[in-house]
Amino acid sequence: MDGESWAAVLAPRLAQFAAVARHEHVTRAAQQLGMPQSTLSRAMVRLEQDLGVALFARRGRNVQLTRAGHTFLASAERALGEVERSAEAVRVDADPHTGKVAFGFLHTLGSETVPSLLRGFRADYPRVQFQLVQNYAEAMLERLRAGELDLCLTSPPPDAPDLVVRRLDEQRLRLVVPADHRLATRKRVRLDEAAGDLFVALEPGYGLRRITDDLCAEAGFVPRLAFEGEEAETLRGLVAAGLGVALLPPPAVPRPGVVELTVSAPRAVRYIGVAWLDGHPDTAPVAAFKKFLLSRRGQLLPR
Repeated sequence: MDGESWAAVLAPRLAQFAAVARHEHVTRAAQQLGMPQSTLSRAMVRLEQDLGVALFARRGRNVQLTRAGHTFLASAERALGEVERSAEAVRVDADPHTGKVAFGFLHTLGSETVPSLLRGFRADYPRVQFQLVQNYAEAMLERLRAGELDLCLTSPPPDAPDLVVRRLDEQRLRLVVPADHRLATRKRVRLDEAAGDLFVALEPGYGLRRITDDLCAEAGFVPRLAFEGEEAETLRGLVAAGLGVALLPPPAVPRPGVVELTVSAPRAVRYIGVAWLDGHPDTAPVAAFKKFLLSRRGQLLPR
């Protein structure tokens, strides 16, 4: 068709056509639909004109489907059924008690922080469902902008005009060294004392990698990278194997073979924030979970 899709032309008329086909009578179909009989008649004539095929054989006040009409009815009923199922799905997702929240978060927050948050929230909303997505910061923000996530917990909190971001907590990073490293007997070190070491770090695009690069730059050096990975505990394993040092958040469970040192300078922290699309309307369960997250400011991470 010229300048207009078939879907745009046909969608408003599918339910009207299906009603006429079921009743085989325009007047009775119009009564069911709550519209004038003349309006429905004109709509069916226009539908046939647009398609260029007769859908009905007229028998006085009654109508009967042609072979083309039967074919079109089968497709129309499938389309209407899918619309009904989709409408029910989004209605269920928005239910304040049993709806769904699509929630993204960093891998490093997955072992303790996120389970604790969900446990706390579900104490009041036990039937709300969660679609959980673990990923690195940039990938999560892409999915947030695409409408695939409602909220994401990320670090560092992004600065973007299309997002609303609220800082929730901060977490000290540690310089993780092998147990036999020259600094391993210390409790506190300056980051520049590791300037001559090889580093293991997350790949570019990860928030923690950006923080690592920025802190090293603040300390006056560019880290020499031995390995790049996708998961913090893998990096800790590489450190234990003597393959480098790393700036990492505290582990969920202490790992043998490494020593975790407090960094005295520069101040080595990462800020954890929650982000959502600016102007994006919230369903009731998303609004409730957002309110819960904001109520946990300063309590997100174990002290």
